Amino acid sequence: MNSPLLHLTLADILERTIELSWTAAAILKAYYRGSRADLDVLDKAEGPVTVADRAVDRHILDGIQAMCGDSCGYLTEETYQAGDAQLPQDWVWIIDPLDGTRDFIDKTGEYAIHIALTYQHRPVLAVVTIPESDRLYAALAGVGTWQITGDGVRQPVTVARSKQLTDLIVVASRNHRSKGLVRLLAQLPCQQQLEVGSIGCKIAAIVEQRADVYVSLSGTSAPKDWDLAAPELILTAAGGQFTHQDGTELRYNQGDVTQWGCAIASTGEWHQQLLDAATPNLLN
Repeated sequence: MNSPLLHLTLADILERTIELSWTAAAILKAYYRGSRADLDVLDKAEGPVTVADRAVDRHILDGIQAMCGDSCGYLTEETYQAGDAQLPQDWVWIIDPLDGTRDFIDKTGEYAIHIALTYQHRPVLAVVTIPESDRLYAALAGVGTWQITGDGVRQPVTVARSKQLTDLIVVASRNHRSKGLVRLLAQLPCQQQLEVGSIGCKIAAIVEQRADVYVSLSGTSAPKDWDLAAPELILTAAGGQFTHQDGTELRYNQGDVTQWGCAIASTGEWHQQLLDAATPNLLN
């Protein structure tokens, strides 16, 4: 697959995105150490937004647009407006400048930055940065996933295997659990749970081999493209799977940015069995 830029490979673009992610993380950490009053919190129907979200969104967009210009489309949580049409470009950046804003405000440390480059609706490059842990995850489709620490140490990561189905650990939110999701999780063959904040941090827990399964089930609200695009590739490039409950792949930049229905992420070893276990519960 060729890069959207003639003078840069996808590997080159990934390195520049990693550098940009570190500087974005520094901005978030500065806001995180300030007071709640400094965040100018605005409560919206889809969740809170802060001045930190907006500042980092602008920083990331400025950096990527300086690199890619008009060769790509740009879809971010802070610039998207309800009713916006599907972007026409084959190459589209999908960005969440602050995944886990509630965790950011509550100072749990479990917030992340998501940056993904998609080609024809599928992610091919991704970076998920976890500022408070001073690490990030970077991935290229078909190549692999790496964990990179703030001191520059880089190592490939893969998901854990060789567990029994009943021993899998499900990573779930402390909050934001609908009745339907609680019912679905209770019916899974694996009942051990690890509570983690943002989706980026949840998927990081799987590639760190601290957890094995993540389930998203829409209700009155649902994850958006920017919540899932980067974490999906971080997981799948590390050997995991992330699909809709019917086994079909997730697709992005399709006009409606909401990822309705049920999606399941796993290490892949028992993925079909997890999909099968979720089926009857969705029909109740």
